[in-house]
Amino acid sequence: MISLVPPWAHHYDAFWDAIRRRNLWFIKLRYGAVAMLTTLLLSAEYLLGFEFKPGQQRMIFVITGVILIYNIILHAVRKYLKCSPGKFNPLHFSVLQMLLDLTALMLLVFYTGGIETPLYMLFVFHMIIGSLILPGAVVFLMAGFTILAFSALVFAVYAGILPHYQLTGLTEFNLHNNINYIAAVLSIFSFMVLTSVLLANRIAKQLYKMEQDLVETIEKLGAAEEEKQKYIMGIVHEIKTPIAAVHSFLDLVLQKFMGPVDEKIEIKLTRAKIRTDEAIEMINQVLKISQMRLLEEIRTEDIHVEKIIQHLIKKHGVNVEIKNITLRLYDKRDVKKVFLGDYFLIEIAFSNLIGNAVKYVGTGGRIDIVITSNDNFINIEVCDNGIGIPEKDQQKIFMDFYRASNIKERNYEGAGLGLSVVKQIVEKHKGTIRLESPSKTGTETKPGTCFTISLPIERDQI
Repeated sequence: MISLVPPWAHHYDAFWDAIRRRNLWFIKLRYGAVAMLTTLLLSAEYLLGFEFKPGQQRMIFVITGVILIYNIILHAVRKYLKCSPGKFNPLHFSVLQMLLDLTALMLLVFYTGGIETPLYMLFVFHMIIGSLILPGAVVFLMAGFTILAFSALVFAVYAGILPHYQLTGLTEFNLHNNINYIAAVLSIFSFMVLTSVLLANRIAKQLYKMEQDLVETIEKLGAAEEEKQKYIMGIVHEIKTPIAAVHSFLDLVLQKFMGPVDEKIEIKLTRAKIRTDEAIEMINQVLKISQMRLLEEIRTEDIHVEKIIQHLIKKHGVNVEIKNITLRLYDKRDVKKVFLGDYFLIEIAFSNLIGNAVKYVGTGGRIDIVITSNDNFINIEVCDNGIGIPEKDQQKIFMDFYRASNIKERNYEGAGLGLSVVKQIVEKHKGTIRLESPSKTGTETKPGTCFTISLPIERDQI
């Protein structure tokens, strides 16, 4: 089997997808051509005033029927073709289509007047399409054979070797035996075919090259991202080591292995230990997220979402009490189904949402967490009546390092990574996240924000 695939495209999925799409496009165009020919034949005598010789119209009908039959067969066969460079593949399929079409078109040209019919211009159309699909050498070879075959047909009719099937009513003159006309038409036809192939093939080659360069750039960016995540994991791990050491020393002191501790000092050390616990947990989260981005995988287990949220409510309880926030959990499910996911990542996602709600809600504010479900998804809403997110920022709020304009004005701390991480985690679980601001719990002065996460219940959806 002759290989038509350029070496760079052997494992280039976008190339094969483009070829398959264009093959299908070719097939659909052919159905249109059959419909056009049928309409032309049925209306030619009565509407256009054409007159056919005996057997001429029948042969055109036969050719049209053959085109329809082989097109149906091609349409059925194309879905079974595999993109294997060494076997019969979509590129060979394209060559087969062109050979069949060029043969059928040559017969149509012969039976509709030869050099007198405008149908021969469709050869140019075929060459342009072929140039978008096939290698330049193959298309130039086909163009050369087409020019030779058409020229041979025209001269055979001119010499009387083949009969001339004139469409009376199309032209008033017998141009098939005018050598000057024949020479002019064949020269211009040859120039048009070869120039069209040259230009179309160059454009197609440039587009493929640009697409290939783009893919290579994306691959390089992916490699750079991988190196970045490895670097982050290494640095964060180094940061974790001294903090873990401090945590261990605080444990030793608080457990009084080094003797009694003054009560006031013990209170401060306990707070310091809590802070080191939070720092270690944050470092673990960064490591987990870097690992997720690096390995592109998640560990799955049965998740009870209400238990995670109850745990997070307790975790944020101190800040909730300090700000006198009303935080309520409403579980409206009739059946508390579990879903499959990575417990640690899901906890990070909801911790970010609840933490943001607590941070951006004022003293005496309100946070409602509502859990609902249907046959396919568990839906979790985290709604508050905090400062909200301006409409102009809502399209960008899930981007890395992006912070809403009203947060910057009020000098809230943060890096702008939280919601980006939440979105990535949700999408890793084949879920969706939606933003609504103002929220259903908001007011005119406190518009609030509502995030709704939908996660699939079925295991085969993860």
